Amino acid sequence: MKLLALPAFSDNYIWMISDGTRALVVDPGDAAPVLQALQEQKLALAAILVTHKHADHVAGLPELRRIVQGPVYGPRHEAINGIDIPVGDGDTVHELGLTFDVWDTPGHTAGHVSYVALPAQGMPWPQRLVFCGDTLFSAGCGRIFDGTTEQLLHSLDRLADLPADTWLCPTHEYTVSNLRFASAAEPGNPDVAQALEQSLALRAHGEYTLPTNVARERLINPYLRCRQPTVAAQALKQGAPDASALSVFTTLRQWKNTFTA
Repeated sequence: MKLLALPAFSDNYIWMISDGTRALVVDPGDAAPVLQALQEQKLALAAILVTHKHADHVAGLPELRRIVQGPVYGPRHEAINGIDIPVGDGDTVHELGLTFDVWDTPGHTAGHVSYVALPAQGMPWPQRLVFCGDTLFSAGCGRIFDGTTEQLLHSLDRLADLPADTWLCPTHEYTVSNLRFASAAEPGNPDVAQALEQSLALRAHGEYTLPTNVARERLINPYLRCRQPTVAAQALKQGAPDASALSVFTTLRQWKNTFTA
């Protein structure tokens, strides 16, 4: 069993799991990288998982639906053409011999879901693996479109409560820019400084910074650290009305929208 990140557009990843014969893909905003990988590796497309409605996650569906041998799963609370099986919190997906728990993780969009692959023998990841779409990025989180700050904070808290060695598979290569913001949101955090140095080196060699894991994000992601006094202090300087988790989180997300390194 292999986990692959297929680059698309300027900074998207389309995640693929394959067993050597069949594959499933997550958030295919572009069909071309998927078709190329399937052809090169002689794989059949078994299923597609969709986390939310934005075009860079679903625009490849019409072309891929012509060849997919199984269903297309997607959030039941969003209108997405091409979804065969709408799913939401508490549902389970069984594909490629894997079991995925479906979690509602709204905030970026109101109907966003994540897929939590449960532990299984022979997997390349150590514990659970999560396809978290645009809810959580390494050292960051998604912009809020038609969700709410309360929803997004709850979704991130839920992901942060997963076991420390859980792999997280976001769909954008935003790590360097997020870490530059994290350096401003929590000056003096040595884990952020080290992660930025490592990420810059990886990108300089054309390598990916993902997947990440829960343990790493607890140390470097300011949105998961909004209850830390060091992060709250910077949010208060940016106009947060108080040091509550929601106020700090809301201020951080608004600050990031206009932040330039």
